[in-house]
Amino acid sequence: MAKHFGGGFGGGMNMQALMQQARKMQEQMAKAQAELDEAEIEGSAGGGLVTVVVNGHGALTGITIKPEAVDPEDIEMLEDLIIAAYNEAASEAEDMKNEVMPAGANGMF
Repeated sequence: MAKHFGGGFGGGMNMQALMQQARKMQEQMAKAQAELDEAEIEGSAGGGLVTVVVNGHGALTGITIKPEAVDPEDIEMLEDLIIAAYNEAASEAEDMKNEVMPAGANGMF
């Protein structure tokens, strides 16, 4: 004989409370998303020869290269500086994302 668990959802959990909880999570995620969109996180390399800016999602939004970083005989060094600066900023962006996203939102952004 089958047992009935009142409401059929979460062992009788109040549907209104569940919907309210979902709305609250949605609001928290929207707020976190806006904060990540507006963030400007800098990473630099070579003692400031190369500086990049990313948003809270890690998307590159700006780059500054000082003239002394440009050596036509050693383009590889400049490429390495850009990568290092970006990786620093992207790592900070990931840390920020982990801080501002509500619990349970992992993998959604």
